[in-house]
Amino acid sequence: MVVEAHIFYKRAARFDEELLLRTKLAELKRATLRFEYELLRGTEVISTGYTRHGCIEVPTGRPTRIPAELNAYREPSPRV
Repeated sequence: MVVEAHIFYKRAARFDEELLLRTKLAELKRATLRFEYELLRGTEVISTGYTRHGCIEVPTGRPTRIPAELNAYREPSPRV
């Protein structure tokens, strides 16, 4: 479920332009994840943004933990 969305416009784009959307999993917590985006025209970044998603139980709409299969994408914590 999308709980937050932000976009930052840097340059205009036209309907017929070919654009590239880069997506990065920037954060993975117990019940939420955040994706960051860059929209490019060639090598020029024309827009950036992010979305935060919360995991919910579909029948109840209550928050739940990230599914185990997504934990494989979690970066290991640095050892001290």
